[in-house]
Amino acid sequence: MIEDAEMCKTIHLYRKKLQEKVRDKVEKSKEIIREAFQKFGSDRLAIAWSGGKDSTTMLWIIRQVCLEDGIKLPKVISIEEGDSFPEILEHISRVKKEWNLDHEFVCNTDVLKAANHKLGAVVKVKDLTERNRAELQRIGFTEEEFVFEPESPECNHLMKTVPVNQFIERNNIKGLFTAIRWDEHPSRREDEYFMKREGGYLQPEHWRIEPILHFLERDIWNTIFAYSIPFCSLYERGYRSLGVRSTTKKFSDLPAWEQDLENTDERGGRFQDKEKIMDRLRKLGYM
Repeated sequence: MIEDAEMCKTIHLYRKKLQEKVRDKVEKSKEIIREAFQKFGSDRLAIAWSGGKDSTTMLWIIRQVCLEDGIKLPKVISIEEGDSFPEILEHISRVKKEWNLDHEFVCNTDVLKAANHKLGAVVKVKDLTERNRAELQRIGFTEEEFVFEPESPECNHLMKTVPVNQFIERNNIKGLFTAIRWDEHPSRREDEYFMKREGGYLQPEHWRIEPILHFLERDIWNTIFAYSIPFCSLYERGYRSLGVRSTTKKFSDLPAWEQDLENTDERGGRFQDKEKIMDRLRKLGYM
């Protein structure tokens, strides 16, 4: 019993020390979140949640603001691309129940159907809906067919950007919370906390709200352990950044938080062809 008490005391002191490290960053995020609620109201906001460490931390902070201020938590959406890690789906299911989330998966079922739900299948453009054919024209894709690979430029647009835009259109969303960090990728270093997406052809006008921009990767893990925020088990197995199952790799068997976060590439295990054209994808509406 004495050993258990000492262990509990040690854990408490450890968490308290971590909370002191991240308190200012968490409070800054809360300021941004409260400003978003004042600008748009809960019913016109939504939260993009991948189940990864960043978006789960952001979701936790938004939920804390709602609990503290008596505000309804906005709708939470996750993108189903047809190639998800089962561990991520399990994590989403578990946290959804624990936090009582109003949650929805958004998915381009038209493309999945055309691919017969199989990776590597050939999708004929003529078999897609008019909206999806128009979306391909918008990104300059002129071929008659493509291979269903969720991280390719054309599939990334169809499977991620398009269903999110359709959700925004259907629900008249004015602001979407996204878990972007300045240090995560060069294309995101100039982002601001509030980023307006101008309306245009097939793209609804709305704001992207990025309340954890100022967090470093180390800050995310410190916050997770400081406040016992749940996270996907894949991080324990060495994954640093989670994408689709078929193209996401790990470079270490060490848990993510024990790796050299400051001197190695966080997204090095992601599909690099997409990483190289991130600027272009983001201009089209990718997060």
